[in-house]
Amino acid sequence: MILVMVGAPGAGKGTQAAILAERLGIPHVASGELFRAAVRAETPLGAAVRGYLERGQLVPDELAIEVIVDRLAQPDAANGAILDGFPRTRPQAEALTTALARRGQRVEQALYVGVRESELRRRLSGRWICRANGHSYHVIDHPPARPGVCDLDGSPLYQRDDDRPDTVRARLAAQLPPMYDVVDYYTEQGILTAVDGEGTIDEVTDALLRCLAQPAR
Repeated sequence: MILVMVGAPGAGKGTQAAILAERLGIPHVASGELFRAAVRAETPLGAAVRGYLERGQLVPDELAIEVIVDRLAQPDAANGAILDGFPRTRPQAEALTTALARRGQRVEQALYVGVRESELRRRLSGRWICRANGHSYHVIDHPPARPGVCDLDGSPLYQRDDDRPDTVRARLAAQLPPMYDVVDYYTEQGILTAVDGEGTIDEVTDALLRCLAQPAR
């Protein structure tokens, strides 16, 4: 059972992918970590990926697909996996379908965690991090007891550049259209199911599990 998690930055798809992977007993394959793991393992694929990561460039689609398919061939993925962070574009989704078909596999279901853009902006731009140990806070959802100070170690909090409101708007403007193309692609394939991502973590998890218990629509 190969599943694809689809969602915007801030939608919580990474959190949900990890929870579902544990519940279902299959690996959570997060593309970013997968590429870094390939580099650490010093495999031929890792060597090919290293240069792109060191230059801060995106891993080319063909190479990314090769790394992912190689990961899906590992013994712990014999019963399936949850892909998180890939595909991000329609061409990537189409290439993944083709690569899996060569192995007699396919994406069984694409799970879309839907969140309004205004809520995405609120979530992303409200995050602050402590300088000492990276503890995360949110000005509305999880504020510190003392403004600007970490509850756990007393270090000052700061906002990452990519969490600043202007940057968040630019990120979403660049990333949402291709994500919607992926949603459209899997809808056309008849394997997309969507859930409301604005509930609690448990509520979203329960909704996703219900989706998995019934055919995609």
